[in-house]
Amino acid sequence: MISTNKMATYVDEEPLEIPGWKRWLYKNERGLLGLFGIVVVLVLWEILGRSGAIDPVFTSAPSLILVAGINYFTEGNALLDLKVSGSEFLVGFLLSIVIGIPFGIMMGWYDKINAFLDPLVNFLYSAPRIALMPVFIIWFGIDMTSKVAIIFLGSIFPIIINTIVGIRTIDPVLLNVARSHMANDFQIFRTIVLPSTVPAVISGIRLGLGHALIGIVVGEMVAATAGLGYTMHQAGASFQTDLVFFILILISGCGVLCTELLRRLERKFDKWRPELHK
Repeated sequence: MISTNKMATYVDEEPLEIPGWKRWLYKNERGLLGLFGIVVVLVLWEILGRSGAIDPVFTSAPSLILVAGINYFTEGNALLDLKVSGSEFLVGFLLSIVIGIPFGIMMGWYDKINAFLDPLVNFLYSAPRIALMPVFIIWFGIDMTSKVAIIFLGSIFPIIINTIVGIRTIDPVLLNVARSHMANDFQIFRTIVLPSTVPAVISGIRLGLGHALIGIVVGEMVAATAGLGYTMHQAGASFQTDLVFFILILISGCGVLCTELLRRLERKFDKWRPELHK
């Protein structure tokens, strides 16, 4: 009788080392795909614009837009427009943050204040702010104040609403535990309400940013003598399509940059949310 001894052989294998460039490629895959998509669109846009398949008056071309942008900064009023629009944006948007957050906190925390102000907030949020521009011109004229008003009115409501949502979605168990330990309102606000609400507030600011940028363009198109929206309107009236696209890209680029910064800030502050340890 022949017996066969089966022996298991173990081979020490070292983990395969992934090259650094592959790790970098995998980590940045999403961003690279987005960049590739933009490049493809720009190349197709340039080909269509240069080939004459589409009238350049309607679409222009990326190279022509770049030239128009260079001329705008070297020979035009780019610095003045940026100063005017930037000042209007900062004043209107900062006012919406400073006023919107406290209003949102009060409406989210106190039911009676919410019942009193909620119909007004919903009405103004649903109303087309652009339609109020003639009223603002009557009240404030065509100077900076009318644009600040339209920017403020457009951006404050996303901040108020998101702050209310942040307050209302706080875990009630956390509040009950704090009250059972005899915590006063200030302690509850500082240790629970504020950390829980900050991510929602930043999200509201991020949404309000887009409304503020729309307010700049609309306000300056209707009533202004300088600014990015005013120059865009004048360029469109004189069929300077390349300059219109350049200013549009400039405003959108600033919006994308600010939105991304706020999104990263939102993710960072999301760690502030208090949790109940069981």
